[in-house]
Amino acid sequence: MPTPILDFDALAQAISGRTVLCIGDIMLDEFVYGEVSRISPEAPAPVISAQRSEIHIGGAGNVARNIASLGARCIFVGLVGEDDAGRRLASALAEYAGIDSVLVSDSSRPTTRKVRFVSEHFSTHMLRADWEQAGPASDATETKLIEAILPQIARADIVLLSDYAKGVLTARVIRHTIDAARKLGKPVIVDPKSLNWAIYRGATLLTPNRKEFSEATRSRADSTQSIVDASEDVMRLADCEAILVTLGEHGMTLVPRSGEAVHVPAFPVKVRDVSGAGDTVAAALAVSLASGADWDAALRMANAAAAVAVGKQGTATVSAAELRRKILPHAYLAAEEKIVLEPGVLDAQLVEWKRQGQRVGFTNGCFDILHPGHVKVLTAARAACDRLIVGLNSDASVRRLKGADRPVQDERARAEVLAALEAVDLVVIFEEDTPIDLITKIKPGVLVKGGDYTREQVVGHEVVEAAGGTVVLVDILQGFSTTALVHRARGGDK
Repeated sequence: MPTPILDFDALAQAISGRTVLCIGDIMLDEFVYGEVSRISPEAPAPVISAQRSEIHIGGAGNVARNIASLGARCIFVGLVGEDDAGRRLASALAEYAGIDSVLVSDSSRPTTRKVRFVSEHFSTHMLRADWEQAGPASDATETKLIEAILPQIARADIVLLSDYAKGVLTARVIRHTIDAARKLGKPVIVDPKSLNWAIYRGATLLTPNRKEFSEATRSRADSTQSIVDASEDVMRLADCEAILVTLGEHGMTLVPRSGEAVHVPAFPVKVRDVSGAGDTVAAALAVSLASGADWDAALRMANAAAAVAVGKQGTATVSAAELRRKILPHAYLAAEEKIVLEPGVLDAQLVEWKRQGQRVGFTNGCFDILHPGHVKVLTAARAACDRLIVGLNSDASVRRLKGADRPVQDERARAEVLAALEAVDLVVIFEEDTPIDLITKIKPGVLVKGGDYTREQVVGHEVVEAAGGTVVLVDILQGFSTTALVHRARGGDK
């Protein structure tokens, strides 16, 4: 059965109206980037010369950040100490749009803090230093957490437990949360750390990584079938609807309690940093399922989100726009990315191409019905430059040039067809009868037209040549004419 088309835009719109209650272990993530140039004389270890540092909301807090960046609203409940790291986290959360935070403080324990030293050149983590108290929260703090969580469940569409085994998600907190959510009909996703999955009984979905799954089920988890086989017993034990096993570069496998297992391979990407990728997966699953997506759509959203996250440095978030570009095929996105609708877009692109030293080419036409003759000119034009801009006559301009019965296709349709071509880098619609104003603005290094023109007949040749550019005439492909095609289509002579 073919994979169904994911209607990303409809799903993204639904996500914008959803709320996720995220509960878990928040931490302060610090990244110190520098260059490794020598080995320490005191000990056989590399010396990193710090050049810059970054601070992020990490752990379950990063899940909350990803929920918000994907377009949903997040209610976050976590635990911090009464220290500087806790105050910094509270301040950062308060300024983060899309997150309502409820932080319980405990003076008897420090806020979890992790500092990573990273080689800038190699994107390699050299060392991580942790400050934490990983024991379970005290009875009094458990009670405070439960009292903070329960009133929020009714406000949410889905509940997400992000367990980093730092003391927030005790068996008692988990039990009260899942039971309350089930009474209200709210799905519950758990990113588990405990090997005893019985404590998550009643959750909708568990999302372990391969190592966690293998240890919890005492299985090898080295194939889809072995994961399916090992999932059957634990799903009954945990009374959950599905298990999603994340497999790093090998993708993800979803095993539902009823129905067939689904495996998706990982996107081919250059991995820069895997920190926080699991947070992104959990967030994408939560917002997708909260919006009514089925297992397949949620799985594909999470897989694409992971691919975006690992391509970034540090504890990264993924935006809805980035996810859209990863999921939708390039040809689908071409119209949005290549058609210039605002003057500022063209100006910015020209500045960027100039900065990169790119040679810009230009050609123009009505392109009412695209035919092989057009394709030959466009392909030849692109071969003569690094980036090709196509000037497209507007509908009004075409009517003035070709008559009241033209164009056959409106300017948006014609622009989208051109934008789908690999040879075309940008499409700019112009209202005038000629593109002289556009050529004057662009000042292309190459101006291309079909060979049925002479150099002197090419509009804008003086502007281009005065700026040091050249005019290229491409031999036309005989036997192809838009006017003739239109005539035949309307019942004229063949």
